[in-house]
Amino acid sequence: MIEIEIEIEDAAWTKALPDPQALVRRAAEAAAADAVGDIVILLTDDVALQGLNGRFLGKDRPTNVLAFPDASPDRLGDVALAFGVCQREAAEQGKTLADHTTHLVVHGVLHLLGYDHLADDDAARMEALERRLLAAMNIQDPYADVRA
Repeated sequence: MIEIEIEIEDAAWTKALPDPQALVRRAAEAAAADAVGDIVILLTDDVALQGLNGRFLGKDRPTNVLAFPDASPDRLGDVALAFGVCQREAAEQGKTLADHTTHLVVHGVLHLLGYDHLADDDAARMEALERRLLAAMNIQDPYADVRA
């Protein structure tokens, strides 16, 4: 069974989305349907993600989503999303913030489950799974514009 804890650090999430906790929970449950363990999802701001990105990946810039897998048997790990980056990307890509956030939560949780996109084959497998999960939630293919 999957246990999901959602922490909202940046109030912008609750102002921009009607029920960010429900949206994030639905996405995480879809991605981790057969998994066992705990996940913490942090909805925060760009400054916090920039700090995490710098500290753990050596990149001094904010990013949309970071995933931190945990090797212990009862914890899958943590996922963190930056409001400003997510909102800006959604606008640039012509997507709703809700759909983009759902995609990024699915993406982050799949990282916790061992999926990655460093090699082309791995990226294709991960993206195909993301597309299937999102389609089941009536969300358009987030990679459609990339292929066009």
